Amino acid sequence: MTQSKPPRLPRLEDVAELAGVSHQTVSRVVNNHPNVSKATREKVEAAIAQLGYRRNTAARSLVTRRSQTIGVLGNELSQYGPANTLLGVEQAARDAGYFVSIAALREVSREAILDAVRHFLDQSVDGIVVIVPHVGTLAALAELPIGVPVVAVGSDGNEAVGGVRVDQRRGAELAVRHLIEQGHRRIGHVAGPQDWIDAVARADGWKATLDAAGLDSDLMVEGDWSAGSGYEIGRQLAAGHRATALFVANDQMAMGVLRAFNEAGIKVPQEVSVVGFDDQAEAAYFSPPLTTVRQDFEELGRRCMDIMLTALNGTEGPRTLVVEPELVLRSSTAAPA
Repeated sequence: MTQSKPPRLPRLEDVAELAGVSHQTVSRVVNNHPNVSKATREKVEAAIAQLGYRRNTAARSLVTRRSQTIGVLGNELSQYGPANTLLGVEQAARDAGYFVSIAALREVSREAILDAVRHFLDQSVDGIVVIVPHVGTLAALAELPIGVPVVAVGSDGNEAVGGVRVDQRRGAELAVRHLIEQGHRRIGHVAGPQDWIDAVARADGWKATLDAAGLDSDLMVEGDWSAGSGYEIGRQLAAGHRATALFVANDQMAMGVLRAFNEAGIKVPQEVSVVGFDDQAEAAYFSPPLTTVRQDFEELGRRCMDIMLTALNGTEGPRTLVVEPELVLRSSTAAPA
């Protein structure tokens, strides 16, 4: 019995014929080229869906010598900031026509970073994005002969590595200045781990803003980003009752602080005002709703890919880009009693 041949897979030319356009136009749509009208794009996308066309990435990589893959090296991806940074980078990469390969570090060391970079190079990635928010990451990367563009998120970068970051010091300044403008003169800080770049920058911004206003900056307690650590710190602060306002380095710790204050009978914001950082989705539903500093992770991802694409295309462009934070006012802050 003669076996029937498997059906031929649809080709780019088939999509072009069905859509009534040139194969160059189909190629532009597939590769997210901006110079395609909305009507033409929709027509081509409908033909792609009808035929079930999938582009041959292996053949394309032979022509372009690119894998259309970006390696993302991450650490602490269970934390809100790194996790949402990863989502922002992944979305921006896909919008630019790139797939993402992720390697998560269990520990931050030169050896672990080197192993992950080798893994990416074995995959022939076109570039590497680094979301490792610890002090010393750039130094480790600078020692490695990587050979593809590298962008470090949360950093200014250096001669070897591009950088994109949210202005963490500016975010802290917005939070503390808001409290000062409300009349607070004793403003404490619940800081994140001081081996994190962002935590150090937020603590620096808190201190610099208080110093510029002639206020004491001697009440800082370090947490570990978790609601549990915020709760324990909140219990300590409630017992001492030394500040009329707190700038907390992330919303999770702020949630723990709010619970501790509630249990101690301390009213927020009537007795103590609280400002967080991140503006995670639940912050608007804390009790009371949390005033916080918003980071735009989607914009962070887009800026990251802007630097990456500039490097891949060999064009001139900035090596460092900064995303501005935004203060979101809710009910957890008020003038001191």
